[in-house]
Amino acid sequence: MQTQDTMAAVAAVDLVKVYGSGDTAVRALDGVTVGFGRARFTAIMGPSGSGKSTLMHCLAGLDTATSGQALLGGTDLTRQSDKVLTKVRRERIGFVFQSFNLLPQLTAARNITLPLELAGKRPDPGLYQHLTDVLGLVSRLDHRPSELSGGQQQRVALARALVSRPEVVFADEPTGNLDSRSGAEVLLFLRNSVRELGQTIVMVTHDPGAAAYADRVVLLADGRIAGELDNPSITSVTDALQGLAAAR
Repeated sequence: MQTQDTMAAVAAVDLVKVYGSGDTAVRALDGVTVGFGRARFTAIMGPSGSGKSTLMHCLAGLDTATSGQALLGGTDLTRQSDKVLTKVRRERIGFVFQSFNLLPQLTAARNITLPLELAGKRPDPGLYQHLTDVLGLVSRLDHRPSELSGGQQQRVALARALVSRPEVVFADEPTGNLDSRSGAEVLLFLRNSVRELGQTIVMVTHDPGAAAYADRVVLLADGRIAGELDNPSITSVTDALQGLAAAR
């Protein structure tokens, strides 16, 4: 298993997250150690309450761990100030959320480039052109989110996440608000971004069909690593999830 080796873009080392205290404490992560390889598409799955979203939020610097390490390359996010974490999230991490998280007053073009603008940088023209072309956004760049379909809004979010060439893109249920066709387009793009751009993707999903697009599935149960699947299929993921449910 990859942890701190050079192949891991992001990793957890004995990561613990406890919510609350005393008799009401909830141990959302219970000593998780796992690595996510560079230029790989990994899905995190598990039953409701397994800790998959908590793991992603700690690895992305969106939530603070109780103990252990959350490593982005050689940076331990658990030891950084809020100011540093804000800079890391802006410059080294891309995010794709179920709810798109676009600013309604900005055009698609401005939504895509906003994180770079905030960092005082300009997008690479070639990459920007590639992303907007592949995602079918060229004719929609002057439109605001309210003028776009759900699938188009999520494609804007994908372009925004990748245009800064982040070390890792975290995708939290990225197809949850999309119809099956739009969802398949998003997943295919994520897979192709790994193969064609060398992007690292870590996706939380509950959908075996979505997970089947990934190179690897990491399974969680009760805040602990419960197994892994390489080259997953819908059948193998479904069987694994059923096995976890039966063991509870």
